Amino acid sequence: MAIPISQMWTVATYVLKQRLKGRKRYPLVLMLEPLFRCNLACAGCGKIQYPVHILKQNMPPEECFRAVEECGAPIVSIPGGEPLLHPQIHEIVAGLVERRKYVYLCTNALLLKEKLHLFRPSKYLSFSVHLDGQKEHHDFSVCREGGYEIAVEAVREAVRRGFRVTTNTTLFDGADPRSVRAFFDEMMDLGVEGMMLSPGYAYDKAPNQEQWLARERTRKLFRLILSNRKKRWVFNLSPLFMEFLMGLREFTCTPWGMPTYNLFGWQRPCYVQQDGYAETFRELIEETDWSRYGPESGNPKCANCMMHSGFEATAVNHTFSSWRGFIETIRGTFSLYKDPAAERELEELPPAPHPWELVHIGSGNRERAS
Repeated sequence: MAIPISQMWTVATYVLKQRLKGRKRYPLVLMLEPLFRCNLACAGCGKIQYPVHILKQNMPPEECFRAVEECGAPIVSIPGGEPLLHPQIHEIVAGLVERRKYVYLCTNALLLKEKLHLFRPSKYLSFSVHLDGQKEHHDFSVCREGGYEIAVEAVREAVRRGFRVTTNTTLFDGADPRSVRAFFDEMMDLGVEGMMLSPGYAYDKAPNQEQWLARERTRKLFRLILSNRKKRWVFNLSPLFMEFLMGLREFTCTPWGMPTYNLFGWQRPCYVQQDGYAETFRELIEETDWSRYGPESGNPKCANCMMHSGFEATAVNHTFSSWRGFIETIRGTFSLYKDPAAERELEELPPAPHPWELVHIGSGNRERAS
C-alpha cells in the first residue's frame, strides 16, 4: 500500500470536517519552500533563477511552523530548491513530525545518504526522491551525469534504515513511455513505497522552453504509460487523478488545494505560478480572484497545465463529494486500465533516441551538464 492507513484516515476525516463546516476552499497539502537554493541546475526549473542574495536565504524553523499552523493542512510537502541544503532542515522536519503533520521532504538525493543520520524513521516522514526516469533520462533531465546512481544508492540506504521513501517523477515532451514503464519496475525493485507522476509545467523563467507538454500530448503519453499496468506498480497518487492524466475524465483546477509558502510569503495563485504574494493565508484564500485561474478561465498560463498541484486536490475532493466519487476511487485503485489499442501502439512505437540525442532540447543542456 502506497499510503499508510493512518495517513489516509487523517486526510479523509480532515476533508469531511471541512465539508461539514461548509468550507468551499481549503488546503490539502502545504507546499513549504524554506529556500530556493539547489545543487542542481535543471533546464526545466524556474525556482533557481533568482538573484544570488535570494538564493542564499534560509527560512527559520519558527517561520515554517507558523505557516504550517496558519494553513492547517494535514500534509506538508517541502520542495525547494534542495531542502537538504538548509542548515536547519532536520529541526524543521522534527518540529512538523512533533505536530503530527505528514511530511514529504522532496530531494534530489545527492546529499541524502550523508544526511540520513539527522532524521529518525517515522510514519509522518517520507523522503520524496526526485527521479525523472531511468538513468540516462534522469541524468539528462537534471543536467548532471551520475545523478541517478547517487540517488538510487541513497534510496537503498534510506529504505534499509526503515524510512518511508517515495519517488517524484516529472515527465516532459519526448519522454519514452516504454522507458518510463521500465523505470517503474526499477523503483519497485528498490523497495520504494509509491511513485508520484506529473507532467511538466511551463515555468516562464526556465532556461529551456521547448520541452513542455500540451494537453493532448499529455493525455496520449500517460495513456500509453498507465494503461495495461502491472499489479506490482504502486502509485502515490489519487487513481482519479491518474484517470484525468489519461484523458478518461475531466477535472477543473483547485489552485488553493496545495498553497505555497516561501521566502516571499503566500504565493498567488499556486505552486507553479507567481501573481504576487499575500501576507496571510486568510488573505490568500479570501482576496485572490480564483476565477482567473484554471484551463477554463482563459488564462494562457493555465491552458496546458495538468499538474498534480492543481488537479489532484480536485480528484481527492471528488472522492469525498458523494458515494459515487468514493466508489469510483475504490474501483480506480484496483483497475489496471486494460486498453488493447494502447498496448498495440506501445509495441509499434519506433525506437526512441537516446535523451542526449534529442537535438531540440539537448543542444541547450549539454553545456550545462558538462
